[in-house]
Amino acid sequence: MNLSETITLAGGCFWCLEAVYEQMRGVVRVQSGYMGGSVPRPAYQQVCGGRTGHAEVVEVEFDPAVVTVRDVLEVFFAIHDPTTRDRQGSDIGPQYRSAIFYHSEEQRTAAEQIIRELESEHVFAAPIVTEVQPAGDFWPAEDYHNEYFRRNPDQPYCSYVVAPKVSKFRKKFASLLR
Repeated sequence: MNLSETITLAGGCFWCLEAVYEQMRGVVRVQSGYMGGSVPRPAYQQVCGGRTGHAEVVEVEFDPAVVTVRDVLEVFFAIHDPTTRDRQGSDIGPQYRSAIFYHSEEQRTAAEQIIRELESEHVFAAPIVTEVQPAGDFWPAEDYHNEYFRRNPDQPYCSYVVAPKVSKFRKKFASLLR
């Protein structure tokens, strides 16, 4: 019997999300890939072209006895900007949109509730544009994307974009570290 749960998240470059969730207690597996588009088995270059409709995503498998879907979503909203449509920093295009692809009604409800709370508390200066939709076909990214930050910490993008997000996670969510 599988007691883990999976949720698929898009919040800019999948390297950032993967690097954070790999360090989160209760996370069993993180897989970078693509979701939300119309082209079967898309390649990275196709997705980067912005014409397949896919977002760069991470499939996060977690143990709900250790960490809740709400914990996973609170981290998600803290490590990316959910108020910019089709953009995260200098990464621009629909492949970098903010989206939660839910795998259960409980996940959908949790996502919608946390968005309502963040908006009512005015946590962000602009409205949240994160899409909440059912998970569709997940296409794993090419192997070289796996554990990208861990294997390439000195690569400029990793140093200037990924590392600050990992640092923010480690400071803000110390209780959720492995």
